Amino acid sequence: MFQKVLVAEDLDVINSGIKIALEEIGIKDIDFVSYCDDAYFKIKNAYLNNAPYHLIISDLSFKNDGTPQELKSGEELIHKIRKEFSDLKIIVFSVEDKPYKIQHLYKNLKIDGYVWKNRNGLKELRNAMHRIYTTNQFYISPELNTTVHPKQALEITDFDIFLIASLSMGSLQEEISKSLRKKGCFPSSISAIEKRLKFLKEHFNASNPTHLVAIAKDFGLV
Repeated sequence: MFQKVLVAEDLDVINSGIKIALEEIGIKDIDFVSYCDDAYFKIKNAYLNNAPYHLIISDLSFKNDGTPQELKSGEELIHKIRKEFSDLKIIVFSVEDKPYKIQHLYKNLKIDGYVWKNRNGLKELRNAMHRIYTTNQFYISPELNTTVHPKQALEITDFDIFLIASLSMGSLQEEISKSLRKKGCFPSSISAIEKRLKFLKEHFNASNPTHLVAIAKDFGLV
């Protein structure tokens, strides 16, 4: 089992539960940090001292208490870790359940496990560590499995890219429909465009077209 673990979590009550869960499976060398910057510096110093961490468990959301931070979220921390410490195992332990966010962490940031912080979270956290340590396979909480299952994951098509790119340029649905017809693309009806945009907004949890465009830009889709 992993021998040296770092936990990045800013709620003491969650840290207490994680500590108990890890000690139950024989892990004794556990460090806790409440800030992402501190997590990064601990990982870096441990590596430089030839005593690296074997696993980091990190939340995604950290409360802003006024302390200046370069890394303001777990996602930013993971992104930086992956650039410098590609072999470090990472488990996300979060209440976040948005499919696009989990897919991004899984596909682009190459996390090793995603555990949903719910009533079974600590049990699943132990399961995740066992799976990752013994098989080196990705683990995700059963309730969120469809977010990364190949048959369930959303395939972004050229049609979707065109719709979002058109929205980003301020085009109305009627104008998008005309552009599609000129290109000889089908479907091109306004109703088809409305239906697909509604689906994309729901999938990405976007509140409106502008928000959808912003999310798509974050993921480099447009």
